[in-house]
Amino acid sequence: MGSLFRSEDMCLAQLFLQAGSAYDCISELGETGLVEFRDLNPSVNCFQRKFVNEIKRCEEMERILGFLLREIKKADLPLPDRDVNPVAPLPKHIMATMEQLQRLEAELSEVTRNKEKLQKNLRELTEYTHMLHVTKNFAQRGSEQDPPQAQYEEFPFLERDAALDYTGMQRMGAKLGFISGLIQRPKIEAFERMMWRVCKGYTILSYSEIDEYLEDPDTGEPTKSVVFLISYWGELIGQKVKKICDCYHCHLYPYPSSREERTDVVEGLGTRIQDLNTVLLRTDDYLRQVLKKASESVYTWYIEVKKMKAIYYVLNLCSLDVTNKCLISEVWCPVGDLGAVRQALEEGSRKSGATLPSFVNRIPSNDTPPTLIKTNKFTSGFQNIVDAYGVGTYREVNPAPFTIITFPFLFAVMFGDLGHGLIMAVFAFWMVLYENNRKLKNTRNEIWNTFFEGRYIILLMGLFSIYTGLIYNDCFSKSLNLFGSGWSVKAMFDAGVWKGSDIAANRFLILDPNITGVFKGPYPLGIDPIWNLANNRLTFLNSYKMKMSVILGIVHMSFGVVLSVYNHLHFRKKSNLYLVFLPELLFMWCLFGYLVFMVVYKWLAFSAAESKTAPSILIHFINMFLMQSSGNQLLYPGQIGVQGFLLVIALLSVPVLLLGKPLYLYWLHNGSQRLGMYRGYERVRRGSEEELSLMHAQDMEEGSGHSDPSTSREHQKEQINFGDEFLHQGIHTIEYCLGCVSNTASYLRLWALSLAHAQLSEVLWRMVMHLGLRVDTSLGVLFLVPVFGLFAVLTVSILLVMEGLSAFLHALRLHWVEFQNKFYSGNGIKFSPFSFALLASSFDHDGFP
Repeated sequence: MGSLFRSEDMCLAQLFLQAGSAYDCISELGETGLVEFRDLNPSVNCFQRKFVNEIKRCEEMERILGFLLREIKKADLPLPDRDVNPVAPLPKHIMATMEQLQRLEAELSEVTRNKEKLQKNLRELTEYTHMLHVTKNFAQRGSEQDPPQAQYEEFPFLERDAALDYTGMQRMGAKLGFISGLIQRPKIEAFERMMWRVCKGYTILSYSEIDEYLEDPDTGEPTKSVVFLISYWGELIGQKVKKICDCYHCHLYPYPSSREERTDVVEGLGTRIQDLNTVLLRTDDYLRQVLKKASESVYTWYIEVKKMKAIYYVLNLCSLDVTNKCLISEVWCPVGDLGAVRQALEEGSRKSGATLPSFVNRIPSNDTPPTLIKTNKFTSGFQNIVDAYGVGTYREVNPAPFTIITFPFLFAVMFGDLGHGLIMAVFAFWMVLYENNRKLKNTRNEIWNTFFEGRYIILLMGLFSIYTGLIYNDCFSKSLNLFGSGWSVKAMFDAGVWKGSDIAANRFLILDPNITGVFKGPYPLGIDPIWNLANNRLTFLNSYKMKMSVILGIVHMSFGVVLSVYNHLHFRKKSNLYLVFLPELLFMWCLFGYLVFMVVYKWLAFSAAESKTAPSILIHFINMFLMQSSGNQLLYPGQIGVQGFLLVIALLSVPVLLLGKPLYLYWLHNGSQRLGMYRGYERVRRGSEEELSLMHAQDMEEGSGHSDPSTSREHQKEQINFGDEFLHQGIHTIEYCLGCVSNTASYLRLWALSLAHAQLSEVLWRMVMHLGLRVDTSLGVLFLVPVFGLFAVLTVSILLVMEGLSAFLHALRLHWVEFQNKFYSGNGIKFSPFSFALLASSFDHDGFP
């Protein structure tokens, strides 16, 4: 648990990479994922770095691969297997892949363009065919008995329209013309109104809707189209009609002048459509063959290009030495993994065949290292809860290992129900059992991914809820009588307290535990099931759970204060033990710890016979602050003196907490100057190395962590700002003292949510399930089926999901605000290693399953 208790010990190291083996060395480091590279060229523009052309080449290959992936999806071909993990290719090998991808792109682009042209021609021919079939009913051949007249195609109702004298139009030199085409169904009404307003009296519009759906060329979706035929007089009117058709995106086609010509055109269209279908079928087969062959390698190519691009990006972070034969980089690395880094550099040098090996050199640094906490699939969820509050400061105590226990336990205190906890635990156990199933891991549903990533958290929350459900003796709002109740009704009759008439005249009777035989002893595990039948059940549980919440809160916060000791010792701030930790602990335990003592003492000292005369804890606690005694009975002898002593200790802790640390730093900065001069004199006079090391160790113990003892005081003068120290400590004191009150009251949410969950569960049972169980007719069983289904749905949706989420959020708040702020600052920077394993997350965004 060492690594989980505190972040890994990090160091800054320099990598000296030979120019010929730098690529292979970075590749090996990417496979191990042990180091985080620093940018040694912060002032150099991204477009002016050495390997910018190689990155552009990788981006071009990514573009081609994205095009291939879209075409594969469009063809509905299975995507490649994601289990492969090829190594980063050499630059000389990637050029062959580049040429292959470019040829494949050119071939697919040409085939796709030809296919689109063929589909466009087929769509136009299909529309032309539908137009000819529909418009043949619009017009008919004029009478053949009038050979002197000009042969026109005219409308039957035109001859009956007295308002239109088209014979007169012909004598004026106007020529009758026709325009036919297709328009989308929603546009036809507006198209007709526009045609009437612009060309009124000079056009006749006839249209009819096609029964079949035709493909929209813009969206590719099937739409309803309308065939129209417009007859017009004069070239000027014809130009206006064509402009209107263009505005409404109509598809215009030539209109045959005779029946024979229409028949010939229809036959020709049928032949051409059949030929185009054949050509399209063969084109699709060829395209699928090409894409199927490409799909076998597209995922491997994608990984290789991603790794290669990442390597060149890291190489751009390095700097060149004066000879341009060696690349120098700086990395953050765990101290324990330096051996693995050296081995990776040796392996990279061996693969490249370099004559001079690359090596790593650890260097000192005053910069704050990044925080690395190694986790596994079980602890990662709890670590994410802590990191959501803030990444831990380097080497400070990590709350995650304690959160593994306290978080599901506090959740279960609010969610305590045996049945609900069992359902939650079974669901989480199913996810844990199938955690390697790719269909469960690689879904696009963010809500499901959240549940699946927190499967171990849900499992522990379910198990702890089962335990607290046994303690509360609550299972779907019903109690379980496993060991027999400790209360006996028979003893009340045997003692002559109750009679038969009392039962007939009273709805509620009180069991007296002072009568022998009524109370045999406490229930072996949890709350006695008889309380589920009691009228004062809610009053009893209120008192029980409220006191339990206060006790758990004080213990939880005190544990957080105790954990701050490890931070003070690790960062060599021993003065904080006496000036910060001790006053904080005394203030909390002299006040609220004493409240816990009174609760426990009252439970143990007063029996049922003395319950009516037992003093009120709340009154005594208030009188403690008022420094007065009431006329009530004392809890124990000498209570007034003890309370006064504890109150004085708590009040004296406040000025120590407020002024202790700033005054100590002031004395360390100014008041110890003479002592420092004396130490300097002793160093000059005697000057032994042993004494110098002892002086350095003493300075480190007092809070100075500088390597040069002679300059420690000067550095301290520059860094310490006493105004800021007083202000910071004042804010901390006010926040802590007031927080002890507000945080203790905040833990009462354990009591409130526990009662709310129990009451909701009881209401759901009475309003739904109880109604189904009361039906005693022959149809009762059939009626019980839908009632149970409704009860199950409401239980899962309300009590498990909504109430579970509410309890989760409240437990999260108790850890972030009430527990972690006692010792955890969360001001660190997360360690982001250069690792090829992290590139897999980008594949989901690019379309891979």
